[in-house]
Amino acid sequence: MLRVLHTADVHLGARHADLGDQAAAQRERQFAAFRATIDLALAEPVDLVLVAGDLFDSNVQPRRSVERVAAELRRLVEARIRCVVIPGTHDVYDRASIYRSYDLAALAGAVGSDLLTVLTPERPAVHLEALDTAVHGTVFATKRAPHSPLRDVDVKADPKATWHLGLVHGSVAIPGQTDGDEVVVTTEEIGASGLDYLALGHWHSTSKGKAGPTTWAYSGAPEPVALDQDRAGKVLLVTLDQRDGKKLVGLEERQVGRTRFEKLELDAAGLASQPALIDQLAAKADPDLVLDVRLIGVRPDQLDLDIDEVESALAPRFLKVRVRDRSMPALTEGAIPPQDTVLGAFIRNVEARVAEEEAAGQEEAAAELRDALRLGRLLLAGEEVTL
Repeated sequence: MLRVLHTADVHLGARHADLGDQAAAQRERQFAAFRATIDLALAEPVDLVLVAGDLFDSNVQPRRSVERVAAELRRLVEARIRCVVIPGTHDVYDRASIYRSYDLAALAGAVGSDLLTVLTPERPAVHLEALDTAVHGTVFATKRAPHSPLRDVDVKADPKATWHLGLVHGSVAIPGQTDGDEVVVTTEEIGASGLDYLALGHWHSTSKGKAGPTTWAYSGAPEPVALDQDRAGKVLLVTLDQRDGKKLVGLEERQVGRTRFEKLELDAAGLASQPALIDQLAAKADPDLVLDVRLIGVRPDQLDLDIDEVESALAPRFLKVRVRDRSMPALTEGAIPPQDTVLGAFIRNVEARVAEEEAAGQEEAAAELRDALRLGRLLLAGEEVTL
């Protein structure tokens, strides 16, 4: 049996310009997930670690960051666990490639051995004799591939290996969705490759499939690179075995990332006030939680909410919190004033327009009109309103 750990899209050194003061903390979370991946490889233990591209977020990284990564890879080298890496589309193997600037194998103490291999255009495959395994990974010197990376994969060129594994950083073709992607492979190409397992990178969510005799999978990012990637945070443990002359491939997802995601729907009709909403959500406080709150239902007139204030009050207690108000103001209850009054004419006119927009499926326009109706009713009734 061959035991493999498959990871990709670690994106170490990502800038996270959208996170402001939290950017440095998120970079540390990503590195912690990489370290947890190495911990898992040692604890299982596995025979081989595959990194299917974008280990680094870009080719511009300080030396100390590269050495920090190499120190983790050295732990694999010292445990005699082999590792094969391919560049991706962020750490692309161009003239400025980080893999040209730094000898990762040398920094990890793997010089003169096959314990750490970075595949390049000049070295598209490696035969790991101790594992009876060949790893194939066509690498290009440009971000956009001139052809499919599976075009030149030839498992027959290494007939001595029992297991043939592939590494590709790109998209599995989906008509109308991946046509403009830099690197694309088709399921037909995967099925014809002759590979036992194809380790993919580029998609940050875990997914898997089978094409012909070949099992393929995306491990996903071990820690979300963006805080809306709620299916990231994992690596894959792959087992390859032979029984009764048949090759069997098994996949097991393992969590290594710390970030958690929770979606919550709240009926606005049950909310007493803005402070009450803040207190209710604060009870879920967790620095590793991305909380996505959606307010629904019909909200009472007296409920006055400022979503920006709610998010600002909760922000220090979560990794990220987002509150979206999809609730609707109530339509007029009880008797409507006579039509020849300002309030009566206003209510009838706006409610008719609300009905027209809802019938036409224009939900946003209908919601704006409901807000206008609520505010207008209150103002025309002489009540104070906070805008």
